[in-house]
Amino acid sequence: MRGFIIGVVLALTAVLIIRSCSEENKKDSILEENAVMLQKQVNNVAKLIVTEGHFSQVYNYKDSQQLFGPLITAKKKALVVVNAEVTVAYDLSLIDFEVDKESKTLYIRSIPEAEIKLYPDFEYYDVTADFLNQFNAGDYNKIKKNVHASLMKQINASSIITNAENRLITELSKFLVLTNSMGWTLVYGDHTVQGLEDLRAPSHIIKN
Repeated sequence: MRGFIIGVVLALTAVLIIRSCSEENKKDSILEENAVMLQKQVNNVAKLIVTEGHFSQVYNYKDSQQLFGPLITAKKKALVVVNAEVTVAYDLSLIDFEVDKESKTLYIRSIPEAEIKLYPDFEYYDVTADFLNQFNAGDYNKIKKNVHASLMKQINASSIITNAENRLITELSKFLVLTNSMGWTLVYGDHTVQGLEDLRAPSHIIKN
């Protein structure tokens, strides 16, 4: 009888140990799956063109050169109409992040800077030049450079950048929803993300 009782006790102990190990392995498996899911979710995002816009400008180009002192002035001018398509994009595949399985935390260290791309279309009207001051490649390059700088001022003064940042926050909020649904914590920079406002970066430097 004693042997039977000892056998039962040993059997129950073995069952408890096996069940405990099985539950532990199951927890580790779920944790690993969650970590892999988060990593894939971040890695799978690609370049995000969040905003597109259209800008127009009429640019008057004038140039004059004095020849033989003030005796002769050679002039040239052009009227340039520019229509430009503008895109603001974030290459989210370059997000710097870390998945910490032990603390169940997704760290987003940094987000790539926004990129502004200009696609201008130049139309030249009323192009005139004196014989001694003809148009050359340098003039066209100067026009393009000046127009580009002027368009960037228009873009920075418009709402296109703010709209792009709002779209970016909407996309990043998907990470917050995902981590919350899995019982994880999302940390962006040096603070824990509780809501959309916490996803706003201190600043986004615009490249063009």
